[in-house]
Formats: sequence, C-alpha cells, structure tokens
Amino acid sequence: MLFSSCGFTREMTPFDQPSKVKNLFICYLWPSRVLRLWTCRRPRTRRNLLVGAACVIYLGFLVSQVGHVLPQHKGGHQKINSRSLQDAAQTPFLGIPLDGTLSPPNFQEPQLGSNGTLLPPNVVYITLRSKRSKPANIRGTVKPKRRKKNATPLFYGQHFSKATFMGWEEAFAQQPGRATHAAGTMGAAIALEARKYQLDEHRHKGMAIKERGHQRPGRISGTVKAQLQPEESNIRIYSESSPSWMSKDDILSMRMLADSPIESIQEVPSHKAVLVVFARGPSTMGTACNQGRCGIVKRPLDMSEVFAFHLDRILGLNRSLPSVSRRSEFFQGGQACPVILWDSSLSPTDNSTHSSVRLTWGQYQQLLKKKCWQNGKVPKAEWGCTEIHHHEWSKMALFDFLLQIYNRLDRNCCGFKPLKEDSCMQQGLKLKCDDQDAVDLTHIVQRRHDQRHLAFIDNKGFFDRNEDNLDFKILQGIDEFPASAVSVLKSHRLREKLLQSLFLDKIYWESQGGRKGIEKLIDVIERRSKILLTYINAHGAKVLPMNE
Repeated sequence: MLFSSCGFTREMTPFDQPSKVKNLFICYLWPSRVLRLWTCRRPRTRRNLLVGAACVIYLGFLVSQVGHVLPQHKGGHQKINSRSLQDAAQTPFLGIPLDGTLSPPNFQEPQLGSNGTLLPPNVVYITLRSKRSKPANIRGTVKPKRRKKNATPLFYGQHFSKATFMGWEEAFAQQPGRATHAAGTMGAAIALEARKYQLDEHRHKGMAIKERGHQRPGRISGTVKAQLQPEESNIRIYSESSPSWMSKDDILSMRMLADSPIESIQEVPSHKAVLVVFARGPSTMGTACNQGRCGIVKRPLDMSEVFAFHLDRILGLNRSLPSVSRRSEFFQGGQACPVILWDSSLSPTDNSTHSSVRLTWGQYQQLLKKKCWQNGKVPKAEWGCTEIHHHEWSKMALFDFLLQIYNRLDRNCCGFKPLKEDSCMQQGLKLKCDDQDAVDLTHIVQRRHDQRHLAFIDNKGFFDRNEDNLDFKILQGIDEFPASAVSVLKSHRLREKLLQSLFLDKIYWESQGGRKGIEKLIDVIERRSKILLTYINAHGAKVLPMNE
C-alpha cells in the first residue's frame, strides 16, 4: 500500500503501521536543504550516497522505535494474564465437568488488534482435583434419618442446645430497648424453662414406671427384675430387607435374644452357662422354653460362637443355632456375652460326650467310607451306619476347619500343637493320642424330629492359631465338600457378606472393636479358606450339591 507524507510517495512498510503521527514527526526532522537536494539535479553517485545515508538514518530510527514498542507488549501480556486470572477466580466455573477431565482446547488463528499487534489468548487453564475415593458402603448399614414430628427441645439439668440459645439471643437482639437488661432476662428465662422441662421429665418417668408396674404382674424369680425393653433394637436392619442368607425366623430369634426382658435365670453347671427365660405372658418356665423363649448365656471368652452363627448362614449350611451378643447387669458384670437360642427339639445327650449318638474316631472313619444314606440308598445292617446322612460330616468338617473347632472331631488335640489354655491340655487329654481310634467324638447332636441332619452346638472357634499349626485331622477321611459353601469361598465376597451380617449385631460389633476388629477376624477366615481350597484341589476332593 502506498501513502504520501512530507511531500513524497513510497510504499508502506510493516514498521509504518504503529501511527501516522510518527511520520509527521520524521518530516520535521528532515531539514529543508536536504529536501531541496533531493529534488534538484545532482550527479548519480552523489544522489546515491544521499539516498543511502537517508535510508540508514531512517532504518536506525525505526529500529529504536521498535525496541521501545516490544517491551510495552511484553508488559501488556503480563497485565492481561493477571487480569484474566482475577476474572476467572471471581467467575463460577459453569460447564466444567466434575470428573476431572477437560475438553481439548480449540486452536484458532491468532487475532490482531487495531494497531496490528498480536493479542494474548483469553485462556485460563484449571486443574481440578480428582474425586476423593470413598470406602465402599456396606449395603444396609447406613442408618436413615428419622423425621421427628412436633419435636420439642428437652433440657437435662443446665445443658441446653445451641439452636435454642441462639433463638433466644436473636429474640432479645431484635428489641434494642431491652438491650440493657437482656442478659438478666435471658438467664431467668433459661432457668425457668429448664426447671419446667425437668419437672415434666420426672413426671413422665414416674408415670411410665407406674404404668409398667400395673401391666406386668412381676413374675421375677429371686432378685432378678424385669428389664425394660430398649427403645432401639440391638439388631440393626436399616435396609428394606434383611440379608438373603438370614431367614425370617433367624431375625425374630435374634431380636428376642437381644432385646427381650429377662424373667428368670437358672444356672446350668454341665454347660458352664446360664439359662435365661425371656418375659412373655404368664407361662411357666417349661412352656416358655418349649415356645423358644429361652437362651443359654455363656462366658465372654465364648464370643466366637456369634461369629460362627453368621458364618454358618453365609456358607449355606444352616446347622448352628441363632446367637447374639448381649450385656446385662445379671451376668458377668455387664460384659458382652454370647446368648444362644435354647432349642427344645434337640435330642437328649449323655453327660460324658454331650452327643445324641455315640461314636469313636475309628467308627467315624468307617462311616465315611460307607457313605451312609447317600443318593437315597439304604445302608446294609452290617455297615454299622447311624441315621446321620453322609453329607452332614462333610459340612461339619468344612465348618470346623475354618473356625478350628477341635472339640468335636479331635477332642484330644492330636492334630496340632495346643496351647496351655486349651481344654485338652487342662484335662490332660493330649497324652492320650496313642490309640486315637478309641477316642470318642463329642457334641454330635441331632434333632428328635430330624435324625438325618446334625445340629452344630458349642461352636467356639479359635482365631489365634497360625497357618502352620492348623488341625488337618478334622479333614481326614473327607473326600466331598458342599458346593454352596465352596462357591462362597471362591467368589471373593466372603468379606463383604461377613461385614454385612455381623453389622446386624450391634453389641458384638462394638465388643470386637468396630470394623477394624471385625476385619482382623475376617482376615484369619480368608487365609484359612485359601488353604482349604488348596487342600481340595491337591487331594482331588469332589465338590457336590448337598441340598437334599
């Protein structure tokens, strides 16, 4: 493009674009004599020298001007960037995804300003933090919020809620005329309201105790008084339904054992336990126990029976009796103790082996070889079979190995190195392992109406036994295992199910140290389950459905 200034015409260069004022200023710098020399006739060499000198002077001037302009642009970049960041900090980030990802930038042609300079890109890069990883919630373990209708604040002594105090403070603040004596009036009002609610609380408590005295005729044996039923059950079910492995009868029995008031207590020396009768109507003790209203309270050291009950249900065995943890001032000084349902349908046992059928270790191994009652076949009389189905021994062996329950199949502790605290060491039975075939099995119990199946009682497990000292004698002679239990062990969901199931029992969960303590127990069971699966594969044992 051509332009005319100072009386001459030439082509516009990129350096001429900053402003036309600069060209006028240049014209003033040219002396009039130089202009006259430009127009007059002179030799070619002299004219060339003049043109070259003028170009050099003009070029130097332009270079100096460009040197002044570039630092200004550099500063402009910094101002624009800082201003853009301030605007971005004040503007809500709408349209930015929350998953930590941003759409790719849009590359466009650089934009030129009015004076031909490059404008900085209006781009603000934001780094979003990734979402915080939360631990997986156990299904059915989140307690829902309960809406309280017409709730009024309760006052206990001199303790008040913050919301009530702030409400009174705002009420006095809205009345500036009473600001001088607001503090005194507020203190008097608080004391008056506290006294009022305290009297109401005592009145309601007295009426409630009086009503309970009229409703319950006081059938308490000895010094035992009926316990008041807790407002909230110790069996926590916050989801719409209980876990699938728990039946409706299991949940009802657990709630009865955990929450029902205690009517009477009777010691059971043979079981080193206490029989408790739970209050329900004017029925006698025998009738109450026949109706399933009795339970056996054991020592705190036997708390593993609660864990055994939940493991039995998860594995699909359904052979143990419902068990919960409970605290009461009537036994063990208020410590958490296991309470097992008293089942009146169990067959009577003798005092030596506590079994409904008497078997020695040698007889038991012969029964395993005969596979009595398997596939509906009636055993021969000379086989010496009992009424117990062959699959029951497989279920009991798997269950006892995971919990290392030795008192049924290895009473004398011949398959491992016992501790001094074990019953076999205290009774001196460890020394009687020479003739193992003559050792009696214990706690082999059936039901009166169902002689084919076993009932697992006295399921005290041991979690402190190392993997190199496990009792593999429990698995001796077993070449078939239940498919339902093995599938749970292989599914990698045993931990999840145990957490869901054990969370139901509030007292047991708290007595074991919460989730951290429960996780340690589950770690032991998981390691043993891996060892058991390895044993099944190494010995070529069959995995069969045993839901006959």
